[in-house]
Amino acid sequence: MNPDTVPDHYCQNLADRPGSDFHYSLLGLAQPQRRALNALQAFYLEATHITQDCRDPGVAQAKLDWWRTELERLFSGHPQHPVSRALQPHLSSYNLPEEYFREILDGVAMDLDYDAYPSFTELTLYMHRHGSIPTLLASEVLGYADRRATPRFAHEAGALLLLFERFHDIRHHAQHGRFYIPEDEMRRFGVDPGDLLAAQTTDRVRQLFAFQAERLADYQRRALELLPECDRHAQCSLLIRLELVQTLLAEIVADGYRLLEQRTQLPPLRKLWLSWRLRRREQRRYRQMATA
Repeated sequence: MNPDTVPDHYCQNLADRPGSDFHYSLLGLAQPQRRALNALQAFYLEATHITQDCRDPGVAQAKLDWWRTELERLFSGHPQHPVSRALQPHLSSYNLPEEYFREILDGVAMDLDYDAYPSFTELTLYMHRHGSIPTLLASEVLGYADRRATPRFAHEAGALLLLFERFHDIRHHAQHGRFYIPEDEMRRFGVDPGDLLAAQTTDRVRQLFAFQAERLADYQRRALELLPECDRHAQCSLLIRLELVQTLLAEIVADGYRLLEQRTQLPPLRKLWLSWRLRRREQRRYRQMATA
């Protein structure tokens, strides 16, 4: 294997996992964009795995500090890690600012410092760093013409993707002592943190989950309303991810929000069909706009 391709393969193996929503969002993209998105996703996964893999807070902090130093090396042209080496050629090609990567690491630091949030207001900074920033970076790789509206779309879409992941994996996060549903909302519906550890969806838990699902639907609508027609085709990769989330959320709602009892998933073949259908629809829409 050519040594120059090793970083790209490392990122692809880490980020482009068969069956994942991210995997299907890459369908139809040019290779340079796929490599850049794989590198971005690999950076996010390397960073967020720090808190997932390290039980010792001191070790986690040391790894986070290492990545902060690695970012300095990356943007000075001397990266060491395979992910950083894969990212380097894309920094200038796609206008990927250093402060965005630092924000992601700041989001990881929040997982070291906080395991619960008093209200949704306190959660919004976490959503920005963990959800919106990675999606803003992805939108730069995908490209857009509307410099005002499309970044706002990406920001809302990223918040939605993060909120849905935390909602979908709520019991897993609770088992690790992390609670991403605001405390005041849990009190409002009479739900204790311990209720999220039980493999039983009570009426109170179901009402709490229904409230979260309504918020997710609001984010979905807001994101799609913000995306201008001229950039729909370019941002199709993010639209695919939103489509897969929307479809899975509908399945969860129809199943009675039984997130504590089972892990609801879309079959890979259905994900492939939904992704292919959306990309084909957006390509047709783009051609019609170009000939109008």
